[in-house]
Amino acid sequence: MTVALTAAAVVLDVEGTTAPIAFVHDVLFPYAAARLDAFVATRGGEPAVAAALAALTAERAADREVAAPDLIAYARALMACDRKSTGLKALQGLMWHEGYLAGELRGELYPDVAPAFAAWRAAGVTIASYSSGSIAAQRLLYAHTDAGDLDRLIAAYFDTTTGPKREPASYATIATALALPPARIAFVSDVIAELDAAAAAGLIAVLAVRPGNAPVADGHGYPIATSLAELRVGG
Repeated sequence: MTVALTAAAVVLDVEGTTAPIAFVHDVLFPYAAARLDAFVATRGGEPAVAAALAALTAERAADREVAAPDLIAYARALMACDRKSTGLKALQGLMWHEGYLAGELRGELYPDVAPAFAAWRAAGVTIASYSSGSIAAQRLLYAHTDAGDLDRLIAAYFDTTTGPKREPASYATIATALALPPARIAFVSDVIAELDAAAAAGLIAVLAVRPGNAPVADGHGYPIATSLAELRVGG
């Protein structure tokens, strides 16, 4: 089914929208978890790593839900519950950076992603990415795929430093950054709460239904895309 969108930009969630959930949970997360102790021990003094650890330290101090005896245990506990933690995501992204550069990781995307990106760019559509994963991690994933470097096709990246994905204000900030009215921006995600927030900010919201995604109850009211090829963007 074709979904026609009168939009000048498409903002895409990653996990469950452009990349399979299994890749994130079965490849990326275990890769970082297995290297966490050694990475912090050997690289903890580097500015980027130290900044991520400082953010985690501050989060741990204020956390009333997750208790852990030390910072490494706290990071593992956040990994286990998939907390959308800015510090954790930054730390994971730094570990994934090493994996991509070493050839140990390769970005896995749905096969319709690269052709859709090429078609949208040819039509003058702006492509952006918004994920709870760090901007650095997003760029690495798109730059190292079997379809080649797709990072060059993406005009802007956003993560939790922009704001929580379930808050309308985050999408208003994205619209400002893209210099477009919200009604001219489409947001595609597999999470209804994120679509609700985007729609509340005035964006066009589209539900991504992909293999392996959690079932979504009827009645949400959003157009559905099972492939990015179904989205006709422009106008």
